[in-house]
Amino acid sequence: MAPIPPKRDLCTLFDLVPAELWRLVEDGRRFKRERGFPHTDKPLAGKTLAMVFEKASTRTRVSFEVAAFELGGHALNLTSQGSQLARGEPVRDTARVLSGYCHGIMVRTFGQDRVEEMAAHARVPVINGLSDKFHPCQILADLMTAADRFGVKEPAAMRGLKVAWIGDGNNVAHSWIAASALLGMEIALACPAGHLPAEDVLARARALAHGGRVTVTADPAEAARGAAVVNTDVWASMGQEDEAEARARVFAPYQVNEALVRLARPDAVVLHCLPAHRGEEITDAVMEGPRSAVWEQAENRLHVQKAVLAWLMGAPHA
Repeated sequence: MAPIPPKRDLCTLFDLVPAELWRLVEDGRRFKRERGFPHTDKPLAGKTLAMVFEKASTRTRVSFEVAAFELGGHALNLTSQGSQLARGEPVRDTARVLSGYCHGIMVRTFGQDRVEEMAAHARVPVINGLSDKFHPCQILADLMTAADRFGVKEPAAMRGLKVAWIGDGNNVAHSWIAASALLGMEIALACPAGHLPAEDVLARARALAHGGRVTVTADPAEAARGAAVVNTDVWASMGQEDEAEARARVFAPYQVNEALVRLARPDAVVLHCLPAHRGEEITDAVMEGPRSAVWEQAENRLHVQKAVLAWLMGAPHA
């Protein structure tokens, strides 16, 4: 009998090697093509995913729940207020308990340390559904969207592709930095002073031996010029609501509007992980315009998360 492989987690895209990252994109594409046809392969049959939410969610909850169902499994929704986490139960204790009941854990939380602690103490795979530092599943969907829009069939074709990130150097930006390093892409981040990407994330990306280039600038035009993908996010993320007014003043020059998008490639696509504050970080004209791939991007969360669940939970683990 073949040995059972050790369990794997997806806490950040840095947990992957380039071939694994691309495999998830390709599997997501396959699941998208096959949706609507009878699924004979049910890799999650008889399996349950525990979904732990310490932050509000629309796309993450719905896409993971539908993905688990369509793969033959079940998803169990646990909010912090509806569990003992709200009463101070340690993450490590919750991880051990859920490992005895479920076959995988998805956690959407604040500190990345909570994701890492869950993974360290769980006996089943743990997936980062979002933390303050990383959002790996979002970027899998973003990569799939870009690859589909540009007809990319092989990972080598992603090398050198320029991605512009405009705005806050946040969790989504960090995951784009990781993905770009793994696939040898170019990422240019335009962020105001005081809102730059974390130095440890930049250092880790630049140390990878897979090519690619990471640049940080204060000039949105410089980042957008010649880009194939123009990306942005809200200026005040969950937990930063008290800073929204001050952030709006700082980030006002970083709006993704028609003038900025015209600096990108003629065939460039615009992405936003949603929800969007229309008229702030992105204009209606761009979001509803011909360059926007926002709705395709949102749908692709379902398909890449099927790929993640099938990979992590569809095979036995030690």
